[in-house]
Amino acid sequence: MTASLSRLLNIMARLRNPERGCEWDVAQTFATIAPYTVEEAYEVADAIERGDMAGLREELGDLLLQVVFHSRMAQEAGHFAFDDVADAISDKMEARHPHVFGDAADEGQSREVRWEKLKEQERTEKGASSALDGVALALPALMRAEKLQKRAARVGFDWPDVSGPTAKVIEEIEELAEAPTEEERVAEAGDFLFAAANLVRAYGIAPEEALRAANKKFERRFKGMEAIAGARGVDFAALSLDEQEGLWQEVKKGENARV
Repeated sequence: MTASLSRLLNIMARLRNPERGCEWDVAQTFATIAPYTVEEAYEVADAIERGDMAGLREELGDLLLQVVFHSRMAQEAGHFAFDDVADAISDKMEARHPHVFGDAADEGQSREVRWEKLKEQERTEKGASSALDGVALALPALMRAEKLQKRAARVGFDWPDVSGPTAKVIEEIEELAEAPTEEERVAEAGDFLFAAANLVRAYGIAPEEALRAANKKFERRFKGMEAIAGARGVDFAALSLDEQEGLWQEVKKGENARV
């Protein structure tokens, strides 16, 4: 173990010391720390998207701290320690790459096919009884929808082309429009979003990535409208919808001119 990692583990042990540690750290549980773990993973992804290597170094440290924190709590409860976590993932990576660490021949399969085949075998060994077992509940809803759909597709439950999911999206739009109660509208809205994710997946596009790109584009264009209004001494919020739409088209035109 490196000196740097030993130092971090010792810091966490001190923070969790009931007598000499930090009151906040001592009070935490797996459940209370879990949201921070998810948040730090997203902040790592954000630093990567922004190309911020200094930020990435910091965010990876924050994420590592989450692993150390959970491992320390597990050690205190007698479940496992940090070394067990490191050994477990090492064993898993070696098992999932038999063509690299073992004697298995590379059968020429894609990485995804090979990886999923090994993961399916692991799930079966753990007692999975459904093709959908093991899809994490805490995943973002759009990403989880895609994973559930891909799992179902592996056992044949999928449309052969985009016409099926296209018709389903149209059907769900109509059902949402006709839903008579708030409860039914919520249910139909969920069905529509699930169907939309399936249609996007049918085109070979990751729904989560597509929506992230759309969010980024909307944010950029909206801030562009605000900037134009501000430069003209106009209160953006006071503009009519038609006037705001005009600024939106102006921003779009400016983007297209730069392409």
